[in-house]
Amino acid sequence: MTTHQLGARALTLGYDDRVVVRDLDVDVPAGKVTVVVGPNACGKSTLLRALGRLLKPVSGTVLLDGTALTELPTREIARRIGVLPQSPVPPEGITVADLVARGRQPYQRWWQQWSGEDEEIVADAMRRTDVVELADRYVDELSGGQRQRVWIAMALAQGTGILLLDEPTTFLDIAHQVEVLDLIRELNTRQDRTVVAVLHDLNQACRYADHLIAMRDGRIVAQGTPADIVTVDLVREVFGLACVVIPCPVTGCPMIVPGEPRKLL
Repeated sequence: MTTHQLGARALTLGYDDRVVVRDLDVDVPAGKVTVVVGPNACGKSTLLRALGRLLKPVSGTVLLDGTALTELPTREIARRIGVLPQSPVPPEGITVADLVARGRQPYQRWWQQWSGEDEEIVADAMRRTDVVELADRYVDELSGGQRQRVWIAMALAQGTGILLLDEPTTFLDIAHQVEVLDLIRELNTRQDRTVVAVLHDLNQACRYADHLIAMRDGRIVAQGTPADIVTVDLVREVFGLACVVIPCPVTGCPMIVPGEPRKLL
């Protein structure tokens, strides 16, 4: 898997006249899982959309391998960056196999249609995400966890070195959340894929992130490994939450327990 460098310089983002993110510098560690956290409307998803060229910056630059995204052809970006937006909606009446196969569209030309290599890549993506037995099912008939695995399979079939995932666990119960996050970690570990994910759950972010970006009001408050940056003061500053931070008994990573520590009498 080719490792690509993704980052941004002096990035300002917004919608119409409303600025959401202002003057942001970001470097995404290659081959790692980066998780972006913060309260609602702080700019997390807006940043992710800009990194995938789904949103044009007001000012500043998103860089892919040292070149501004605005200077790269759309097809070339689609071969390097896979984007899974928040709550994607499948085309009506599409099967799992057909949806996953759409990940190969950036490689199709009028003189180079579907190939044996495309077939192998799609089959491998479905195996890795454990959706082979769902191949002939309609996507809109699947459970939330199954559907998320299918979308991730499509992103894998795209064959990109970078995956951008916007709240991939939204609307899933806790078992399916862990299932999807374990899959993301496995894809990163086994294939050296760079992953950037927006998550709401700070404990899950601490558990799965190599690199954590904490945002508030359109700015980065702190970034680094969870062990280095997640403190009582950071959680209070970013989320306005009083808490205790203790080592997770399973992973040893920081675990946030809401509430003030009990006073000693």
